[in-house]
Amino acid sequence: MNIEVVARRTGVPAATLRKWEQRYAVLRPERTAGQHRRYSERDVLRILWLRDRLADGYRIGEAARLLGSADFGAAQRPEEAADELIAACQEVDQHRIARTLAVAFQLLGPRRAIEEVVRPALERVGELWHDGEIPAASEHHLSTQVLAKLYGLIDSAAGGARGTAVVCCAPGERHECGPLALGVLLQADGWRIVFLGADTPIGEASTLARGIGARALCVGATLAEHAEAVRARLDAIQDAHPRLAVVRGGAAFGGPTASETVSRLRELAAR
Repeated sequence: MNIEVVARRTGVPAATLRKWEQRYAVLRPERTAGQHRRYSERDVLRILWLRDRLADGYRIGEAARLLGSADFGAAQRPEEAADELIAACQEVDQHRIARTLAVAFQLLGPRRAIEEVVRPALERVGELWHDGEIPAASEHHLSTQVLAKLYGLIDSAAGGARGTAVVCCAPGERHECGPLALGVLLQADGWRIVFLGADTPIGEASTLARGIGARALCVGATLAEHAEAVRARLDAIQDAHPRLAVVRGGAAFGGPTASETVSRLRELAAR
């Protein structure tokens, strides 16, 4: 496609596209016999990625360095993106992690990026740490970048056609990735999300949820002791407030998965 078509499709002016090609070498359109530019779908994906990074607050030079020579065609395969995250974690390559996350979410969307790239990568990195093959600092480095990406996707000002869901970690629970990922998926499904973060007092979370008219309170836990400590309290909240759906997630509660939770709450909103 020619430069005018690409400019209309991406919202990036033709003059800017020429500048990105000439100054930063991040675009490599083919040329016709008459030296007219012809862009591929791969070029379009790179342009959309750069455009979105600028919207995130990056300077074009910074975004171009992050993008590098990433092959967006290969990045469409989730298992390769997960492998890339794991390798970048092992090498403690911050730019490579950030680029892989950005590309995965851009091309696959939140649900597939979380379920097919982020989750398996975090699980594998956790196994590597448990087996002593990587230091805890490397695992924390990846988790921190994943959290930053997920936090950036939560829009506290966004409305929710399906209703409001309060999402948090159980008291004592510090692992936010699971609940935060659920919040991102629920937001993409039409929910307004109020995310309370780690180590949340459940009584206060329940009071807040009822005070703002939330339809769901979602609580996550990865450690058995945290789940057991709050299980009876969650039962009591559900019994006392049947109009508030109390959802438990994470390994310690034995599920449901994030996708199953989204489906369950979608059915709730439809009733």
